[in-house]
Amino acid sequence: MARVVVSGGAGFIGSHLCDVLLSQGHEVIAVDNLFTGTKRNIRHLKDNPNFEFLRHDVTEPILLECDFLYHLACPASPVHYQYNPIKTIKTNVTGTINMLGVAKRTHARFFLASTSEVYGDPLQHPQKESYWGNVNPIGPRSCYDEGKRVAETLTVNYKEQGHVDTRIVRIFNTYGPRMLFNDGRVVSNFIVQALRGEDITVYGEGQQTRSFCFVDDLVAGFIATMNKEDFHGPVNLGNPNEMTIKALADKVIEMTGSKSKIIHKPLPTDDPTRRQPDISLAKKELGWQPKVDLETGLKKTIADFEERLRNGEEPR
Repeated sequence: MARVVVSGGAGFIGSHLCDVLLSQGHEVIAVDNLFTGTKRNIRHLKDNPNFEFLRHDVTEPILLECDFLYHLACPASPVHYQYNPIKTIKTNVTGTINMLGVAKRTHARFFLASTSEVYGDPLQHPQKESYWGNVNPIGPRSCYDEGKRVAETLTVNYKEQGHVDTRIVRIFNTYGPRMLFNDGRVVSNFIVQALRGEDITVYGEGQQTRSFCFVDDLVAGFIATMNKEDFHGPVNLGNPNEMTIKALADKVIEMTGSKSKIIHKPLPTDDPTRRQPDISLAKKELGWQPKVDLETGLKKTIADFEERLRNGEEPR
């Protein structure tokens, strides 16, 4: 049994990670300030003797003891990370320094949840880990894009100078149960709009592409990365099955049986036109690739959203 800290542990992805780590017999401490995380995601864990929740903001120092530290804390959708861009960059920089400090002091293995956003609006397709990216440093997304780029730099520097055993993963679009209704991502937007019979909003012509990875596959990739000896990354984790946003909207309408109509709005600034991971490295080094197809994943996600809407959870 290991003692594991998960920053952002009450979030969409973090709570699923906590579930799996607990099922493997580990002690888990979830640290979250509940800005985008919610106690509802971890309510089912409150009576588990191996689980502990700390409401704490990672931009403030904290003393913890652990063997492994998964650092996920940061708002990850444009709606939330642009709400308070200064706070977002503080979370990525100061928060990462604080979590790396915990890992250094306790000799814990450190895992950084980075993002495909470090590639910006990519000029290389699909994106390999060796690609340096095409990021606007003063654009509306830069608090997150550049914040995560600095977080990666910090992680590498703590490994080289501070001798911390580190891992970096770059997450591509992920979906599944417990996504926030109001996170502004296409999967959650489309499902909520379809279930409520509202118009489905597609930005531009809907020909921009994304690659959608189910959360269970992503978490399996996290754990494989953390447990792999002498492998530090960065490594792309995502589903390489690329599809257009318009095709996703049509799929959600079909699967929900909705009468929703598709309406088109202008594309947001700096919105990437294509996003697809090259996962050759993950396959080679981790033996990892996604297993859950889009239809299966959407079915589980739609069922979760239906239940939460039925129980009166409001799309904030």
